[in-house]
Formats: sequence, C-alpha cells, structure tokens
Amino acid sequence: MDTAQILLMVVAGAGAGLINTVVGSGSLITYPVMVMLGVPPVAANISNTVGLVPGSVAGSWGYRRELGRLRPLLLRLGAASVAGALIGAFLLTRLPAVTFSYAVPFLILGAALLVAFQPRIAAAMTPVEGTRWRPLLVVVFLAGIYGGYFSAAQGIILLGVLGLYLSADLQEQNALKNLLQTLVNIVAAVFFIVTGGVWWPFAGCVAVGSVIGALAGAWVARRLPAGFFRVFIVVFGVAMAVYMGWRAF
Repeated sequence: MDTAQILLMVVAGAGAGLINTVVGSGSLITYPVMVMLGVPPVAANISNTVGLVPGSVAGSWGYRRELGRLRPLLLRLGAASVAGALIGAFLLTRLPAVTFSYAVPFLILGAALLVAFQPRIAAAMTPVEGTRWRPLLVVVFLAGIYGGYFSAAQGIILLGVLGLYLSADLQEQNALKNLLQTLVNIVAAVFFIVTGGVWWPFAGCVAVGSVIGALAGAWVARRLPAGFFRVFIVVFGVAMAVYMGWRAF
C-alpha cells in the first residue's frame, strides 16, 4: 500500500466506525473502498470485518452507561449473536457471495422501513410485560448469521427489531445493538483469522480509523434527539439499500 491508499483506508475506517456506532452499515464505506483499491470481494469482506473489530469494541465502551442498565439481557442475547456469527462466517467460506448480494438491498430496505414504522407496529401488538424473549432470541440469532456472512447493515437490522420485543428506549437499543454487533464481528474475525484470507495492511488501516470514528460516534449518537435519530436511521438505511441494489443489479 502507498501513502495515499493508507490515508484513504484510515479515513474510510473512521467514517465506518462513526456510522456503525450511530446506526450501523459502516461497512458500506470501507468494503467498496477496499474493492476499489483492488482487494477481491470476499477478501475485502473478510478484511473489513477483522479491521472493524477495534472500532466496534470502542463503540460499545462509549455506550457502557446504557449497557449497565441492560445487564440482565446481555448473556442470552450475546449467546444468540455468537452462535449466529459462527454459522454466518462458515457460510461465507462455503457459499457463493453473488447469491447473497442480491438479497442484501432488500434486507437493508426492509430493516429501514421497520425502524420507520416500529412505534406503530409495537403499539398494535398485544401488550406484554417485560421482554418478549422467544422472538427476540430468534431475530438476534438470525441477525448474527447475517452479520457473520456480510457485516454491512447488521446494525440497522438489529435496531429494526429490538424495539418490537424489548422494553428499552432508543438509546438503550442502540447500545445493545453496538454490543451485539461487536460480538458478531469478534467471532467472525477470529474465524477468518484462523481460516485465512485477511489482507492485513487494509485491515490494520481500517482498525486505526474505526477506533477514532467509534469514539466520536458514541458522543454524537447520545446527543441526537430520538425523533431525529429515527429519521437519520431510516434515511441512511434507504440510501444504503439503493446503493447496494445498484451494485448488485
């Protein structure tokens, strides 16, 4: 890598770290940049996942106050994320990526719309005290599979479903999303490091940038009003769905 490529990847990593902490889908910055610089698509996906781990950890640390209030949820939901991530990472090394790439735009769009209509959907559901554990564990497990296979937009998907089954405000949902996303990235990264395929110079640049962006992202996200935060998530999700659809089709 030359100096210009190093700077570009560090800046892309910073943008991804910030966006991942605020909403998710930061991989849609770093992944295309890696491909543009000549990294093969599967290797770019693997290297991107490994590189974003430090930023994911930093983003979760920035939300430690909110996570403290959700401690009873963390073990069960974390286990579901870890199990899903292992399956997703395994599938990435066994299945053709092109098939999944066609589904990605629709998954992102569906998640963004779910965030938009989440209050109405939740209000229409039969009230249940506390957390709806069974469906919550299922959707977190499925989001883990998605994140292990293709890390982009897993944050949007988690935000789209957490509010339907979890008694917590949007900032607490975002904190939980960051932690679950971190667990998925760590598990998938370990799998990829063991099985091979990481382009380390690119992953290292993303790692440096993502830590800076993630710490800034936690500060930004906590200060956004809930309504503005929801609008930002929806607009960003729809934009990323259009972008991924353009790439796939």
